[in-house]
Amino acid sequence: MRIVQLANFYTPVSGGLRTCVEQTGRGYIAAGHERVTLVPGTEDRDITLPDGRHLTVRSPLLPGSGGYRVLTARTKVCALLDLVRPDVLEANDKLSIGWLSPWARSRGVPLVLVSHERINAILRTRVPRWFPLDSAATAVNRRLHRRVDHIVLASAFSAAEFNQFQPAKTHRVPLGVDLEMFRPAARTGGDEVRLVTVSRLSTEKHPDLSVEALRELRRRGVPATLDVIGTGPNLRKLEKLAEGLPVRFVGHVADRQRLAGLVAGADVSLSPSPAETFGLATLESLACGVPVVVPSRGAAGELLLRPEAGRVTDGTPAGLADGVESLLAVPAERRRADARAVAEQFPWSATVDGLLKIFGSATGTRPEPAVP
Repeated sequence: MRIVQLANFYTPVSGGLRTCVEQTGRGYIAAGHERVTLVPGTEDRDITLPDGRHLTVRSPLLPGSGGYRVLTARTKVCALLDLVRPDVLEANDKLSIGWLSPWARSRGVPLVLVSHERINAILRTRVPRWFPLDSAATAVNRRLHRRVDHIVLASAFSAAEFNQFQPAKTHRVPLGVDLEMFRPAARTGGDEVRLVTVSRLSTEKHPDLSVEALRELRRRGVPATLDVIGTGPNLRKLEKLAEGLPVRFVGHVADRQRLAGLVAGADVSLSPSPAETFGLATLESLACGVPVVVPSRGAAGELLLRPEAGRVTDGTPAGLADGVESLLAVPAERRRADARAVAEQFPWSATVDGLLKIFGSATGTRPEPAVP
């Protein structure tokens, strides 16, 4: 099969979406398929690398997004799709479905939406309280459901916004983690408690809650420090919020090996976002043997499949601090073993197999299993 992976919000500093597209794309190639990416960028480009053909379309910045670009040159994008002639079109965001659907239907190309965000969760902090967000999201999702052939959802939380529609179109496929890259490391350092947050620094991710949880822990006498890994539009606000606290803003870490090392050196990872539809950063922490503290809202809590792999809390700074203290009361060997055991249930090969099974059903072909 020739699989085109189309994605907005795909930049050099993107987080989970870019990781997912890259990891699954490599899996498609390893399974014997042809992979093409089509994303927005600063200029038009067409290059071929060992991990496939990469098409970039010059696109405008999305205001207030911290660097994200969005495909708006619809005629150009459709012309490129006509040139590439995909067997399957995998769309990794909901924004472009409205105009991709007519193209796909007219060419007989299956359109598969891989959902990376839940509309009402991602917009809850961005609309007035009086706005009927849930009903508006339902209306949008109904249209999306009609316009695509299949929808891939990584968690129960993500799937909930489509549960009321025809179930034959929806498929649960959990995402994965690179278990060789992200793995436990020997703990070094003194008695301080090392916390880490890996997140885009934007409003819907609530990274401020990690800073406030650290403040609460210090108030309780816990000698904790915090590494904040990531960047985004709220960086300056967070730096101001963290004044006087032992917080290190690491920035975006493009080197995945370095990122894994930074995460593996922590005692506990904080994942405060209530809008996660899976939690790739959470899973990467678990793979490093680092237990996580998460809010009850969102999908990250679905990953805590072993007793000491983490704690689900009310998501407040005090609740997150309670979760950290609860985990610190558990022997380090136990919590690290439970965290790693959870991650080992989520190899990327299983994600690729799940996606290829859907693509094969849509095109009438039987895909080969992904290479573990």
